[in-house]
Amino acid sequence: MRVLLCNKFYYRRGGDCVYTMQLEQLLLSHGHQVAVFAMDHPDTADTPWRRYFPDEVNFDTKASQVRFAARSLGFGPTASRFKALLADFRPDVVHLGNIHSQLSPIIAQIAHRQGCKVVWTLHDYKLLCPRYDCLLHGAQPCELCFSDKRNVVRNRCMKDSLAGSIAAWMESVRWRRGRLERYTDAFICPSRFMLSKMEQGGFSSAKLNYLCNFFDAVRCEVVEDSAREDYYCYVGRLSAEKGIRRLAEVAVRLPWKLVVVGDGPLQSQLPEASNIVYTGRKDAESVHKIVRNARFTVIPSEWYENSPLSVIESLCLGTPVLGADIGGIPELIDAGRTGLLFKSGSNDDLAQKIEEMFAKHFNYDDIADASRRRFSPESYYSSLMWLYSKQGGVA
Repeated sequence: MRVLLCNKFYYRRGGDCVYTMQLEQLLLSHGHQVAVFAMDHPDTADTPWRRYFPDEVNFDTKASQVRFAARSLGFGPTASRFKALLADFRPDVVHLGNIHSQLSPIIAQIAHRQGCKVVWTLHDYKLLCPRYDCLLHGAQPCELCFSDKRNVVRNRCMKDSLAGSIAAWMESVRWRRGRLERYTDAFICPSRFMLSKMEQGGFSSAKLNYLCNFFDAVRCEVVEDSAREDYYCYVGRLSAEKGIRRLAEVAVRLPWKLVVVGDGPLQSQLPEASNIVYTGRKDAESVHKIVRNARFTVIPSEWYENSPLSVIESLCLGTPVLGADIGGIPELIDAGRTGLLFKSGSNDDLAQKIEEMFAKHFNYDDIADASRRRFSPESYYSSLMWLYSKQGGVA
């Protein structure tokens, strides 16, 4: 089978990128031919398909902002570059990921019209919320746009900018639900929570499929209990919706060491303290070592997390997780056995649960064994092949 994977980033930037790159390796390991389509970026990983990638568009100037808005509506070089790749690679399946803005759903339309099976893994809520994260002014969960996308303009949701919010509304009108459903054979929802929200937003249940993310743990060493060090860690983007500010504020007043791995817009705004270590972004091997040696990881999100790979990765490495009770996070944690949950947005509950996590004994080996079976790449592959072939698709 010939599969074309499309994601606007092709380097280890976030969960959508890691998923795309792991899926590429999974498909190649089973003998499929795989091509990649993304936007070109200085950090883009080496790939023979890079010559087809459209250039990155940023916000540096007014002209680039106009280009960005045009790109999100499907205008610009994306369509011609994508058509050239389709003509040369001739895929059976086009598998989409995080494609809005830098690529745009124009590629779903093109692939559908050329007879490809189109499968779309949903990593965020862009099809329901023009600003991706279902947060009103970046502060509290909001579902107003599920029924009326004009709310993005009314509330100036895009960085409190009227122009930016109008552009986001125009994008949602251009790529409205009915049109996207027509071009997409199957949507993959990595959490049951996301599937329920997609149904709530009017998407057809017939095209929605629950398939939890996977993690390739073959090369990851499981560390025995005695190797655990006396710290807990956070791995992820340093941005408001991830809850990292709240975690850092709570950690300052606690006696235990917190290791924070990642970068992002809040990097220079987080509190400095002797018991908090900020490492910046690390490569995969370094991240795995930090997580393997930690007593537990914390996922303090304040938005509707979907199926965060940071939870799955931690569990497969045998490290329990303290997670916020929001979005799809509770689906991944067996409270009391593989971690605990705390009330999202509550400093007091977060502090109390951190204390409980340090006091509790977890069987790290059991967590790793059970999680590797649950999030197995082979199990995911079997389900994906059924989905690729569903409803008269490719054989």
